[in-house]
Amino acid sequence: MSGWSESDVPDCSEMTVVVTGANSGIGREATRVLAARGATVVMAVRSTDRGRDAAESIRDEIAGRGTATPGKLDVRECDLADLDSVRSFAERVREDYDALDVLANNAGVMAIPYSETAQGFEKQFGVNHVGHFALTEHLLPALAASDGEARVVTQSSGLHERGDVDFERIRPRSADPVDEPERGYDEWAAYAQSKLANVLFARELDARLDDAGVEDVTSAAVHPGYAATNLQKRGPEQRGSVLRKYMMEAANAVFAQSAADGALPLLYAATAPDVAGGAYYGPGGFMNMRGSPERQEPSARALDDDLARRLWEASEEHTDIEYEFDALAA
Repeated sequence: MSGWSESDVPDCSEMTVVVTGANSGIGREATRVLAARGATVVMAVRSTDRGRDAAESIRDEIAGRGTATPGKLDVRECDLADLDSVRSFAERVREDYDALDVLANNAGVMAIPYSETAQGFEKQFGVNHVGHFALTEHLLPALAASDGEARVVTQSSGLHERGDVDFERIRPRSADPVDEPERGYDEWAAYAQSKLANVLFARELDARLDDAGVEDVTSAAVHPGYAATNLQKRGPEQRGSVLRKYMMEAANAVFAQSAADGALPLLYAATAPDVAGGAYYGPGGFMNMRGSPERQEPSARALDDDLARRLWEASEEHTDIEYEFDALAA
């Protein structure tokens, strides 16, 4: 895959893809490329106004490049911080599409002050992992109905290497109320935990699909390296720290690769023919922060099968969601 770039993305005119967080950053760039190759992209976004604006600008950009048969952009509301919204989104998608070829679990939040999802999960874990855990279960029957090999691609981060899973703190507050859950809260540790959960989930999903004999759905994890997006400044904005916001913007300008380059591992895992189930892909250049996508080794914790199993079981318990793999293989 040396030198793999946007130009290597194949024709996608027969594909239907769901991309979460499709209105900005890496999700927007992945949506643009897939639509330019003819895919129907369901843009799962928290704000449909911002989603429609993004879709319009993507269409204009594709038209400006002279693409003859661009794909369809379908903007739909999906708030990953609310499992009811996730379920409603998935039900509508399954009503309108017979099958899906790719689910890109891309959306996320990073290093924000303590807050909770609608169901009481710490928000970074709730959005980055729990929301996608639920969404994947709801859409898995549509992925299994694909004529070809369907893919689930889950966006992680190199910072997963600093993460661990604190099973006491990933429970929803509504299920286990405690006083002042934000006490001792470290937003970066919480982010790393959620990104570790992404890799563990992607690997465990692929293993369970294999065990159930579901051969035509593959799950992989990716990370974008250091890509300039709005993600880096949202934490400082929510804390009201103008200085930190400007520092993040300056670092992006000096050190980061573009969001378009950051989208390459996701696009590779979604479309390349030689993607391995349970694998982890990211930029192969300087310190794995930039460059063409390649298969990489995640952290030792990310490869811990027992930890992946425990996280899966805890996720099912806390969401009341149970994957029915045997029904998919039938």
